[in-house]
Amino acid sequence: MTTTITLVQGDITRESVDAIVNAANSSLLGGGGVDGAIHRRGGPEILAECRRLRASHYGKGLPTGKAVATTAGNLDARWVIHTVGPVHTPTEDRSDLLASCYRESLRVADELGARTVAFPAVSTGAYRWPMDDAARIAVGTVRHTPTAVEEVRFVLFDDRAYEAFSRQLG
Repeated sequence: MTTTITLVQGDITRESVDAIVNAANSSLLGGGGVDGAIHRRGGPEILAECRRLRASHYGKGLPTGKAVATTAGNLDARWVIHTVGPVHTPTEDRSDLLASCYRESLRVADELGARTVAFPAVSTGAYRWPMDDAARIAVGTVRHTPTAVEEVRFVLFDDRAYEAFSRQLG
C-alpha cells in the first residue's frame, strides 16, 4: 500500500486525524511554537501524560530523533506523537536526526494503528532548520519509510513552508 502525502496550510491543532505529531522539546513539558499550541489546545491531559513519561521512561527527557505517544486530550485526534527535532547547525550534519523524527513517528503511528497522521515542519521554527532542506528531508523520509499509515498530512503554518513542501512533492 502506498502512503498518500497531502499538504495543508494552517493550524495543526485544528486537524482531524488519528495522530498529530508534536515538534516537542526534550522535556516533553510544553514550549513555544507547535509544541505550545498543541499543549494549549489539547489541554492538561497531554501534559499529565508527558509528566508520567518523564517520571518513568524518560527521566532525562526524550532523546533527539525519537518519538513517543500520549493522549490527544481535547484535539480532534486520538494521539499526539511527540518527537524531538535537532537544532540546526552549519558545522555538523544532523539531517539523519531530522529524518529519524519522521521514521520514528511513523513507527509509533504503526504501533498505535493510526491510519492518518499530521506532521508539522519539524525543527524549522526555534531550531532554525532551513525550510527547503527540512522539506526535502521530511518528504523523502516519508516516501521511503515502510508504514501502514494511509495518509501523511504535512500541516504547514505559512506560505513559505507550504511552497517548500510543494516543490518537494513535485
